Amino acid sequence: MRSADASRCAAPPARRAAGRRPAARLLPLIAAAALGGAALLSSAPALAQSKIAVVDVRRAMLETEEGLRVQATLKKLFDSRQVELDTKQRALADERDKLDKEAQAGKTPKDALQRRFETWQRQAAELQATMVDYQREMQRKESELTTPILQKVLGLLRRLAAQEGYDLILDKSAAPYYRADLELTDRAIQMYNSGQVGEAAPPKGAPPAKGAAPAAPAKPAAPAKK
Repeated sequence: MRSADASRCAAPPARRAAGRRPAARLLPLIAAAALGGAALLSSAPALAQSKIAVVDVRRAMLETEEGLRVQATLKKLFDSRQVELDTKQRALADERDKLDKEAQAGKTPKDALQRRFETWQRQAAELQATMVDYQREMQRKESELTTPILQKVLGLLRRLAAQEGYDLILDKSAAPYYRADLELTDRAIQMYNSGQVGEAAPPKGAPPAKGAAPAAPAKPAAPAKK
């Protein structure tokens, strides 16, 4: 029989693998993928004196009323599943301790201990697979709930850029230094909460936003009545 002490390497997965909190884990990745680099938005070609602003996209998503509701939903889902995983993990740990004690006492037949140890190994592997599936499920759910918020935030920033003539809006993480008055994050959150998240028309002569449908051709004006 393989030594119980030598089989310690098959111990149940560490608690930290299942205990990661989901809130805000994917948001920076989603934002980076959608923004495609340091520059979030550009409403016109670079000028000699460009009008630039900075925004913390992650905070703008998390601290809106909708973002706070999403975080609460994810936490509720996470906590309910975490209780189940913790219960299974504790049961495995208790069974492993029992096997180790019986092996050291030498009173239990070796064949019986071997069968129980193999069963424990199989259950530990199943728990590990369950934890991986759970993490993927949480990531999918988080992406599903947060991506629409990101798209609304980007639409709001396009509106601000078009209305106020910003040539460039940078994500805060890409700006090692900036003046405090250049940050739009709090303003973006307030506008989002007030429902101002619709797309704004791009500046005259500027290309349409990536992924946006082409604008419909304007209808000819009706002839004036004589």
